[in-house]
Amino acid sequence: MNAYARPTSLDAALALLGEGPRQILAGGTDLYPAAGQRLAGPVLDLAGIADLRGISLSQQGGLRIGACTPWTEIAETALPPACRALQQAARQVGGRQIQNLGTLGGNLCNASPAADGVPPLLALEAMVELAGPAGRRGLPPSHFIVAPPPTPPRAPELLIAIRIPPEGLRGTSAFLKLGARAYLVISIAMVAVRVVMQGDRIGSASLAVGACAATARRLPGVEAAIAGMSVEQAAAEVTEALVSPGLSPIDDVRASAAYRQRAAAELLRRALREAVA
Repeated sequence: MNAYARPTSLDAALALLGEGPRQILAGGTDLYPAAGQRLAGPVLDLAGIADLRGISLSQQGGLRIGACTPWTEIAETALPPACRALQQAARQVGGRQIQNLGTLGGNLCNASPAADGVPPLLALEAMVELAGPAGRRGLPPSHFIVAPPPTPPRAPELLIAIRIPPEGLRGTSAFLKLGARAYLVISIAMVAVRVVMQGDRIGSASLAVGACAATARRLPGVEAAIAGMSVEQAAAEVTEALVSPGLSPIDDVRASAAYRQRAAAELLRRALREAVA
C-alpha cells in the first residue's frame, strides 16, 4: 500500500479506501497539528477530486456543498439569507490561512464539540452525504457526529457533500459565539438561529447550540415555545429555564456548566434579534 495517494476521482478514492485504513487528508488544518512529527499510517489526500469541492444548486432547489469546500469559498459565495449563519461561522474559523485551507467536511469529521460549522448546519436542516462500497446514503449531522473525537469506527466511507434541502433555505439566520477573545479561540458557547417570519410573528424557528454539550444539538422545545410570537416576545421567553432541558451543558477548563447555560440563553436571545434585523 502506497504511503501517500492523491486520486482524481471518487471511485479511485473509494477503491484505495477499500484496500485498508488510511488517514484522510482534506485541508489538513486539524490533521497536521494533531499528528506531531509524522502522520500515522498511509494517507489518502482528497484535494485532487474536483467533485468534492464547490457549491451548487440541486435539482430539487436545495444546495450541495462539497465536503472539501474551504471556508473562504463558503464565506464569499452569494448564498440565500438563510445561510447567513453558516457564512458568519465561516468567517470566524481560525485566521485567514485556516479559512483558505480548512474544509467544511473536515470540520464535521473532526467532531469537536466546538466545531463552528455544526450549529448552522443543524439550523439549516442539512444532511451529510456519505459514499462507500455499498453506495451512497444521507444522515443528519446529529446522527453522523455521535461522540467527541475520535468518532466511533465505521465501514469504509467518505463524507462527500453536505446537502441543504429547500425547506432549510427559508427565512434568515444568524450565528454568534462566545470565547475568551473575539477570534482564534475555541468557543465556550455558540448558537445558530434560523427564523421564518409570518408577518410580524415567528412562523417557525430552528435553534442550535454548540460547544456546550458533547455534541451540538437542536432545541426543539424552545423552537415550539416561541412559534407564533413576535421576535421581542420570543427573546424574552428564551430563559435559562427554557433552554436547560435540551442543553445538558458540560464543565471543562474553559467554563462551568452553569456559565454555559447562561451564555447559551443570552446568545440565543441576541441571535434571534440579529436573524431578523
